[in-house]
Amino acid sequence: MSRGATAVEWEHLMTVHRSFKRLVRLRMTKTGESYTAARSALLASHDPGPDGAAGPALATSDAKIRQRTGRGWEEWFDLLDEAGMADRSHRDVARWVAEQQGVVPLAWTAQAVTVSYERARGGRAVGQQPDGFAVSVSRTVPVSVDRLFDAFATGGWLSDGRMLERTATRPRSARFDWPEDGTRVNVTFQAKGEAKSTVTVQHVRLADADTAARRKQWWRDRLTGFASQLTNGSADA
Repeated sequence: MSRGATAVEWEHLMTVHRSFKRLVRLRMTKTGESYTAARSALLASHDPGPDGAAGPALATSDAKIRQRTGRGWEEWFDLLDEAGMADRSHRDVARWVAEQQGVVPLAWTAQAVTVSYERARGGRAVGQQPDGFAVSVSRTVPVSVDRLFDAFATGGWLSDGRMLERTATRPRSARFDWPEDGTRVNVTFQAKGEAKSTVTVQHVRLADADTAARRKQWWRDRLTGFASQLTNGSADA
């Protein structure tokens, strides 16, 4: 055991490394790569966590996804494999996960599990999907989900005309076109209580990783300003 590490921390680190080795072997089966090549490919798309443990670029930690869904990554991957999802489309996998969780396919839970599964199985780059790159940004604000939805969908902050609404299901989700480049924006709203809710914006069909990075920063800035206005009561409701 490393100096200063608790038994719980050490057990978590070992679990992460065991899981990573298993994912390397699964990638080898999928791609025919050597162990070294498969390991390098997974490491290349990894965003190290605070403990520096190596692993694929999953949407969140094993502990967090277990807390959110009741299952860890390996359990999810096993379930998806058994359900025959390895060669299914992103949409099919997201819908299957959504059914398991009782949420809409655009919800964070469904997207997080789906994208992480695709990365682990096929070596897809971070943010890459079959139809381009995607980015996701969330903000939580101290208002009801109904007020959040109305402010986002009809508020003056969208008056610059960048987005055109396609469909909306109040107060759960909305979809928009981004006419400037033919991309799309999918938005979900989740209640965290009577006076607290979260908005998650997913911008999809982006051309490349550089465009995705710029658009992610744009949404971070945009949602930070929106959340501030809504919290202070200045955003339209």
